[in-house]
Amino acid sequence: MLIRKTVPADLPQILAVYAYAREQMKQNGNPSQWGDDRPSLAVLEEDVRKGQSYVIEEKNQICGVFTFVIGSDPTYQVIEQGRWLNEMPYGTIHRIAGNGSVKGIFIRCLSYCMERIPNIRIDTHADNLIMQHLLVKNGFQKCGIIYVDDGSPRIAYQRCH
Repeated sequence: MLIRKTVPADLPQILAVYAYAREQMKQNGNPSQWGDDRPSLAVLEEDVRKGQSYVIEEKNQICGVFTFVIGSDPTYQVIEQGRWLNEMPYGTIHRIAGNGSVKGIFIRCLSYCMERIPNIRIDTHADNLIMQHLLVKNGFQKCGIIYVDDGSPRIAYQRCH
């Protein structure tokens, strides 16, 4: 699998990946995390503009997408019911999704991100049991509850070396 920065021409394929992921989330008891329209095209375009969006390709086809930001994440400034493992510089993975055509999207993403900074934070919805399982399986520790821009709670995790 190849990971590269997203370019604007990738957006139609990325939108298809997110549509598939939203449907999978609904089928697995998580209908509200992304609803019918998140992440929005405007958010995805902003990720691309900032150079924070990445696609995962297999055989020259986009099979996954994620956002990766190194630096302080405003939504992580306040954490309740726990605390972060450390206050060292960190990277944050957001909006990771696959189209179901390839297994191992999360592990490949995590490996890519940890090569750049070994301190990673991520959050997920309480109903996203699949992601919670993946996080624990891959060495993340539950740290507490954070709130995203719309005020809804997310379970926050961190993995560090």
